[in-house]
Amino acid sequence: MPTTEADMSRFTSSCTLLTTVALALLLSACGGTPKRSTPSAPPAGDSRPAPTAPQGGGYYKDDGPDANPPANLDSIPDAVPRDEPLHRFANRPYTVFGQRYVPATALQPHRQRGVASWYGRRFHGNPTSSGEPYDMYAMTAAHPTLPIPSYARVTNVTNGRSVVVRINDRGPFLRGRIIDLSYAAAHRLGYINAGSATVEVETILPSSAVVASTAPAVTPVQPAAAGGARQAYLQLGVFSTRANAEDLRGRVHRELAAYADRVHLLADGERFRLQLGPWPNENDARRAAAEIGRTLGLQPFLVVR
Repeated sequence: MPTTEADMSRFTSSCTLLTTVALALLLSACGGTPKRSTPSAPPAGDSRPAPTAPQGGGYYKDDGPDANPPANLDSIPDAVPRDEPLHRFANRPYTVFGQRYVPATALQPHRQRGVASWYGRRFHGNPTSSGEPYDMYAMTAAHPTLPIPSYARVTNVTNGRSVVVRINDRGPFLRGRIIDLSYAAAHRLGYINAGSATVEVETILPSSAVVASTAPAVTPVQPAAAGGARQAYLQLGVFSTRANAEDLRGRVHRELAAYADRVHLLADGERFRLQLGPWPNENDARRAAAEIGRTLGLQPFLVVR
């Protein structure tokens, strides 16, 4: 304790200085904006803030729907898969929040089911992990480990809607989320307001080709042209061998002769897909799916492209 007037003066000055410093630190702490933890070896251009678990399935913080979205959101075409060189830096291993991620460094078949979220106006124009500006109205997505760039078909398992997106960013890093779609892609899948949805993600290999068929009724399925009308197909199955796909195609010809001219056998990497179509819209395809399901004892999977 101070014992003289001079001691008291020095003590008071010291207390004032400490109080001022403490107050400044407190104000600084209160006024600062939390920063996203960056990877120890960050993907190029990854500047999105750390995701927070949405409450009730909502979107991240104030990253809500755009106040004035384009009038043509429903007609924005899918990404068109093409051969592209992989990014020089964005596919290196990295760590976020103590979790290490090792991106694939080659295009290969990949399929997973889980929760998708989306990101929009809060990040519009910011650089993605590929270095490209994020465009919330383009058909793109962020994935923790799929190669950059690569392409994937994302299907909302609740309503059957499907889109093709180009992977050009990293994320999401919230446990339980497997992919972050652009605003446009999430709108097409119908979960903008919900904030999240259960989806199936399946890579599309640019080298995928239509399997030549010996059946004269089978015609190749060509990708829809950019800006063109999308059509609905029913996927009956995906097989690891062509023989199994041919077996099911034979059943369609025998038991559903009316649909024989709609059968398409496609090769996708090491897998073979059997699809029926096209139908001009999803409603027509769903009505056909009910009959096909009863006859073949399976559940057709709606694909729109």
